[in-house]
This record gives sequence, structure tokens and C-alpha cells, in this order.
Amino acid sequence: MKKSSYIALAIGAGVLGYLATVYAVDQGDKKLHQQYLSQANLVKVDPLSQQAFKIFNQKGCQYCHTTNSEMPFYANLPVAKQLMAHDVKKALRQFNITALMDQVQQNKPISQVELAKLESVLDDGSMPPKQYLFMHWRSDLSPQETDVLLKWVKEERAKYYSDPQVVAEYKYDAVQPISTTFEVDEGKVKLGEELYHDKRLSGNNTVACSTCHSLTGGGVDHLKTSTGINGAKGPINAPTVFNSVFNIHQFWDGRAKDLQEQAGGPPMNPIEMGAGSWQHIIDKLYKDSALKAQFTALYPKQGISEYSITNAIAEFEKTLVTPNSRFDKFLKGDKTALTQQEQEGYALFKANKCQTCHSGQAMGGLSFEVMGLKGDYFGDRGHVTEVDNGRFNITKDDNDMHRFKVPTLRNVALTAPYFHDASATTLEQAVNDMALYQVGVKLSQSDIEKITAYLKTLTGEYKGQQLQ
Repeated sequence: MKKSSYIALAIGAGVLGYLATVYAVDQGDKKLHQQYLSQANLVKVDPLSQQAFKIFNQKGCQYCHTTNSEMPFYANLPVAKQLMAHDVKKALRQFNITALMDQVQQNKPISQVELAKLESVLDDGSMPPKQYLFMHWRSDLSPQETDVLLKWVKEERAKYYSDPQVVAEYKYDAVQPISTTFEVDEGKVKLGEELYHDKRLSGNNTVACSTCHSLTGGGVDHLKTSTGINGAKGPINAPTVFNSVFNIHQFWDGRAKDLQEQAGGPPMNPIEMGAGSWQHIIDKLYKDSALKAQFTALYPKQGISEYSITNAIAEFEKTLVTPNSRFDKFLKGDKTALTQQEQEGYALFKANKCQTCHSGQAMGGLSFEVMGLKGDYFGDRGHVTEVDNGRFNITKDDNDMHRFKVPTLRNVALTAPYFHDASATTLEQAVNDMALYQVGVKLSQSDIEKITAYLKTLTGEYKGQQLQ
């Protein structure tokens, strides 16, 4: 037999082996998908959501993008095991759809960030990745399936998040105007505002909440790290208090579940307000007869206590929303609210996928994302400290290493310096670094200027007055 014949046979055997493997993979996937669908409870889910759920399942999205999926048989084979472990780790860092799948089954609103991320990968065709399709060739999305998912994203937004005042052109955008108001007890708001500015909550009566979160300075102190009791310096940049009511958790690492829990942190922190104990604070406030009367009227059971103090401050912070920015007016149909440069900046903002994380009314605060998703941010910056671990410090989950709560972009022109480490001193630098390390693109100076100009239109009003 000729050498060429042996080569042909070898190639043929290789092709047959590949096809046999792909067939086995396909059959194994089919069985798992059918089992998963049979176990899913989709009775109360609308037809379009059912279609979306089935597409996610049939295309194997859960293999790499969830934490609780039953993996196919070949996941334990040599080589395949290492490859899949690498793919799963990478996928979970970028987009964990575990919550999304649960929300669909439970007929609950889908996270705005997850809708934005899904829309993003559908628009650019980056999912499923080509490497995955090499062995799962039937997992590629058809144009019809892509259309179904995009329609589902729009319907979910229209159902739960779209503002009826927004013009048709922007009705389905991931970003919407600030329109939500939160139900509050006005008496508690008044008390909370007093406590927010009260230095008696600190150990030596020198530091108040407003010291680091000034309401006349964008809700921040404009320092790299805040100055606490006795001149102590904190380890991390102070985020704005404005629009923090929209956050899913509080603090950069999300260690507080809500505003009330957050309000209890700084007074007991030895380098922030250093009160030492709640009893120390209570004893001081108890001597103020007028304040004591307010607590008695509003909190007859608790009086002056840790609960009532933090509850009143949280009630006040619910009111720190800043609607009516120029951008909000633009979305509602005022074409003159934004200049041509600013409108081009918004288009670039969307084209560079910024809205996938900075979505919703607050344009942030709805998810925790990895700092340096597309580049080695911490390696380039150097001097890594414990606070750079981010959410990992709370969860101890390796997947949360260097993951931080996405900050709001509302009033961002007033909140320099930027990022948890205050490494960006200007808004232009922040735009450049985010594009480089989070999106993986190097923006031109012209594009940076346009996006920066757009971001400056996000400054809103507080108590009817434009923030400055």
C-alpha cells in the first residue's frame, strides 16, 4: 500500500473517531438536557420565558455558567476534565446564570445586569464560544433562537423595568431614568438626617456620617481613603451615599445586606468613628432631652438603641436619590438636553458594553464584577493588599477574588477619585482604564472625551436642586 493511502486511512480514522466522539457527546448532552427539563417547574411561566429557558438548557449554557449543573460524562475524562475546568472557571468569572435560571423557574424578575449581559453576547455572537462548538456543534444558536432570546430580554425589561415616560427609541435600553421613590416615615427621615450629621456617634465627637459622605460633595469626601477618628486613615475609597438605596448590598465587598446594616458599621469601626460600643453612643444621646423625645415618639418600644439609630439613618438614606439629570430628560424626549458630543458618548457607552454592568436606574450597584476581567489590573498596578480581594473577603469563594460591587455612575462627575483604590484621579482616566481592563479595548482620545462628556450629564437633583 502506498504511503499516501496510509495517510488517507489515518485521516479517515481520525475523522470517524472525531464524529463518533461528537455523536457520543451529543447523545450524552441530550439525555442530560431532557432530564433537566423534566425536573424544571415551568407551569406558571409565560410561553416566551419557557422558550428562553429551554434554549439555555438545550444549548448547554448551564455547563459553564452555573454552579449546580450536573456535568456530562466526558467531563471526567483526561484532557476534557482540565479543559472544562478552565472553561467553567473563566465563564463563572464573567457571567454566572445560576440566579437567572432560578428566577425564570420561579417566575421572578430577572436581574437587570443579567439581561444586559445576555443581550450583549447575543448582539456580538460571542456565545457559545467557538471552542465549545468544536465538540458541541449542535449548540450554536440559530438566528431564530437568537431572536427569541432578544425578544425575551425586551419583554422582561418592558414588564419590570421600562419607564413609560421614555421615548420609543430608548424604551428597551438597559439604562433607565431615576423614577423610583421609596416609601418612608417622614418623622424617622428627619431624625435620621439629624443623626447622619451628629458627631456624637463617634468616640470623641469629631466624626459624623457626613464627614466622609458629604451631601454637598457628591456624597463623598474626595479623598483617596477617608480620615476617621484621631486622624486614622481607612484602607479603601468611600463610595457615594447618593442612590445607595438601589444597591443590592452595601460597601464595596457587599458585607452589609442593606442600608440599616451598613449604618451600623462605621460607628463601631475603630479607625472610622471609633465609638467603642453602642452603649457609649446611647448614653451620650440620652442626655439630649429633645432628641430623646423624638426617639420615644418614633420608637416607643426601642427608645434610643442600636436598632432605632441605624433604622432612622437608613430611613433618611432612602431619600438620597438624584433624579432629573440632563440624561434622564433626554431619555424622556428632550433632544436638546444633550449635545451632539454627549449623544455620541452615550452611543459609545453602549457600543463598548458599559451598560452590561452599569445598568438600571442607578447605573450600577446591582452586581459584583471582577476588577480586571480583560487584563491584569492588579499585576499592572502592584502593591496588592487585602482589600483588593474584594468580595472574596466575605464569601471565601475563589470565584469572588477581586470582585467588587459595581459603583453607580449617577453624579460620577462629582465623585473623584475613582475605583475602590482611588487609582483613577480623573473621569477620563477612569473611562480609559475601565475600557482597557474590563472591556479589553484601547479607546481613542476622541472616544474618551465623548464618553466622559456623556457621563457628566448624569448629575441629578437633590431636593429639587442640581448637585454641584
